[in-house]
Amino acid sequence: MTSQVSSPAEQTDAALVGEQRASGNGGEAKEVRRLDRVIIRFAGDSGDGMQLTGDRFTSETASFGNDLSTLPNFPAEIRAPAGTLPGVSSFQLHFADHDILTPGDAPNVLVAMNPAALKANIADVPRGADIIVNTDEFTKRPMAKVGYATSPLEDGSLEAYNVHPVPLTTLTIEALKEFGLSRKEAERSKNMFALGLLSWMYHRPTEGTEKFLRAKFAKKPDIAEANVTAFRAGWNFGETTEDFAVSYEVAPATKDFPTGTYRNISGNLALSYGLIAAGRQSDLPLYLGSYPITPASDILHELSKHKNFGVRTFQAEDEIAGIGAALGAAFGGALAVTTTSGPGVALKSETIGLAVSLELPLLVVDIQRGGPSTGLPTKTEQADLLQAMYGRNGEAPVPIVAPRTPADCFDAALDAARIALTYRTPVFLLSDGYLANGSEPWRIPDVEELPDLRVQFASGTNHQLADGTEVFWPYKRDEQTLARPWAVPGTPGLEHRIGGIEKQDGTGNISYDPANHDFMVRTRQAKVDGIEVPDLEVDDPADDSGRGARTLALGWGSTYGPITAAVRRVRRAGEQIAQAHLRHLNPFPRNLGEVLARYDKVIVPEMNLGQLATLLRAKYLVDAHSHTQVSGMPFKAEQLAEVFKEAIND
Repeated sequence: MTSQVSSPAEQTDAALVGEQRASGNGGEAKEVRRLDRVIIRFAGDSGDGMQLTGDRFTSETASFGNDLSTLPNFPAEIRAPAGTLPGVSSFQLHFADHDILTPGDAPNVLVAMNPAALKANIADVPRGADIIVNTDEFTKRPMAKVGYATSPLEDGSLEAYNVHPVPLTTLTIEALKEFGLSRKEAERSKNMFALGLLSWMYHRPTEGTEKFLRAKFAKKPDIAEANVTAFRAGWNFGETTEDFAVSYEVAPATKDFPTGTYRNISGNLALSYGLIAAGRQSDLPLYLGSYPITPASDILHELSKHKNFGVRTFQAEDEIAGIGAALGAAFGGALAVTTTSGPGVALKSETIGLAVSLELPLLVVDIQRGGPSTGLPTKTEQADLLQAMYGRNGEAPVPIVAPRTPADCFDAALDAARIALTYRTPVFLLSDGYLANGSEPWRIPDVEELPDLRVQFASGTNHQLADGTEVFWPYKRDEQTLARPWAVPGTPGLEHRIGGIEKQDGTGNISYDPANHDFMVRTRQAKVDGIEVPDLEVDDPADDSGRGARTLALGWGSTYGPITAAVRRVRRAGEQIAQAHLRHLNPFPRNLGEVLARYDKVIVPEMNLGQLATLLRAKYLVDAHSHTQVSGMPFKAEQLAEVFKEAIND
């Protein structure tokens, strides 16, 4: 398996480097072509198992050693009407023999399980691409549901594509006759038939999928064997049918990656592991107080499995109770976390303000989705940056950290924990649905590589009164970090007040004094402003004359992959452009103002209406140019490349 960074071949046309071998079991030899990359999209009804199919293909691809990036896309409804456009579910996988950054702009292969899947996805499919269609579903009623007056398989509308008509349902039912299943039961395995066919086409391993199916249906061995049989039947169909005269190989990615053990990982899983690692590295129990919400629920599900690592999970009755329990756990000496999405952040805002006032470490994990209100639960967006920055009453500054890739969610979780524990503050961790559900290879780090996050709890008095009495002041601060001491309840002699009413400096007593309030507000802001974050790194290759670029592409969060892929396209076309990407959004890196001043133009692509650009204009008085998208889908590299070219040449 491979890593997820940099490649000059990113998003180039799948290059045929030419290799032919004999294939088949004694029949006519079939041609085998080698490609450097492939983009496949599985699409069907939300009951057709497209996410499972894509996940299994991804797992086998990862074990084979390709680099990969995925884009699951599913409807918000639990079960939309069968065969309708709102009910279409898809899974796109980009895999290659080199390192890649995005799930790809357009699929080389579309597997369409019904007319709705074809109609919903055909606009993304380039001319000359392969389309595998389940012809059994192209009957009058299913086609009428999505507005096909005539069959697209017969009216010439697909002449620009390589169409492979396959009666997937019929072939699956025929393959499973010996199991005595009803037609409906047998039909459910057609996704495994399709998976077997695609596994043959791209020489994917099969052992892992068969083992997975037998484990998944261990309590129903007949169903397990039926799915394995359908999977093998799809493989054999590809091997024997004349319609598929060519199969393809994509070699493992073995160059330019650090030695290590790799695994495929999604953003939410990486984030969960990062939280567990933070708990271990801080030597604190990890406590999650949460309420289920798409697309953050997977973190609650995953952390609930790891009690052996000192993890406690609490599924509260609502968002407010979830963060209230987490803040209580922080007061009690735990590494406290609450997970949610944008609508939940709104409900948690008062308690986040309380955490600012109490100055306790708390991780607020926001897996962003489209809004406003409940919005687009299964679609991605970067719409919560200003909410994280300002969405509380009063002056309540909160640090903000944003991962850039699914695998980077692990490191971002550790970084957020470092800030929370060191500076005694709540911290926002802003991921989004694209990162949460997408996956890529991740090098499993050695424990020795992880940061030491251990903290010292207050254990005795820390202040001497004028009369010489030794006392404990809960708001007496560390001179460097401005963090107050963390006193675990029940420690003798360290009793102190908590609550949301303003504290007196040092003593923590209730205070309504105007001068004290002014001082405390400014001190809390200074604490956040003083957080140590790395300087912003800029990728700005000079041309032959030594002159650097005059245009900077600046992003944050999940736009990293599309922006980087687009920058590489622009550079391959002979243009000069620099790139930088922000992980820390509050406080900004100290050199950000100097970086922005170097460039004539700063382009800021965001999946919102320009929230980062607004912050940059306000703080640095720079004319940051927004390029925005709020479609619920990530940027495409080609789209951004054109934007960057126009900016350079304008």
